[in-house]
Amino acid sequence: MPGYDDDLRLAHVLADAVERTSLELFGALQDEVEVDADGALVTPAAQRLEELLRHQLHRTRPRDRVEGRTMEPAGHGARRWVVDAIDGTANYVRGVPVWATLISLVVEDEPVLGLVAAPLLARRWWAGVGSGAWTGRTLSRARRIEVSETEVLDHASLSTDDVAGWVHGDHGAGFAALTDRVWRTRAYGEFWSHALVAEGAVDLALAAWADGYQLATLAPLLREAGGTVTDLAGAPAASPLSPTAQAHPVVATNGRVHEEVLTMLGQAGGTAEG
Repeated sequence: MPGYDDDLRLAHVLADAVERTSLELFGALQDEVEVDADGALVTPAAQRLEELLRHQLHRTRPRDRVEGRTMEPAGHGARRWVVDAIDGTANYVRGVPVWATLISLVVEDEPVLGLVAAPLLARRWWAGVGSGAWTGRTLSRARRIEVSETEVLDHASLSTDDVAGWVHGDHGAGFAALTDRVWRTRAYGEFWSHALVAEGAVDLALAAWADGYQLATLAPLLREAGGTVTDLAGAPAASPLSPTAQAHPVVATNGRVHEEVLTMLGQAGGTAEG
């Protein structure tokens, strides 16, 4: 199995390269925010950060392909760096500190490493195939992480992203039953829910809409921590990976409660109000 330690070190260098600019632009440029055709917020800050990431990758990995949310893909080859300069754009432009830069490497359509850099939380989470999952402020000050050992759904802590997206969606009835069943329900949202599952602080995370740019980073993190991440049918959520694929619901758990969560979300009955 090939190792990706050098690539992980580079991912940290990339995160370092954009951190200062991301903090300078945090909460700024609100007047320049637009809404795209899918209803997502678009800010020039994300493009500025992606440009910095691409510049660094062009210097250090000129033969690799680069794909990002705000610009056209560049380069060719089986190795693809997938970057999401700002995950949590709404938080970023409103001054809420829960946002992160996501950096991942995809080889032959399989995500092999991912790094979540959340400067205002003073935390990073990262993983590479065969290297385990880690968290800390830097590579030199890190601890290895694993998912929780919770086996009983009634004792589980759940975090979700968009509550309305679940309540009023096709799985509203199952979502209502699940949130009634678990011990604790919160909405940490964005990348954070999944990072907390990876480190064992939360037992399951629900994403109403997750796309390839997010899953390229979050899937290897969760898997190396011992977790499971799938769509609602139980299929692996990022295998094979296409960043441009349509966003869809994703379930991430410690693996021990996964099948029961999928079963509950699949309950018939329409939305919670239906």
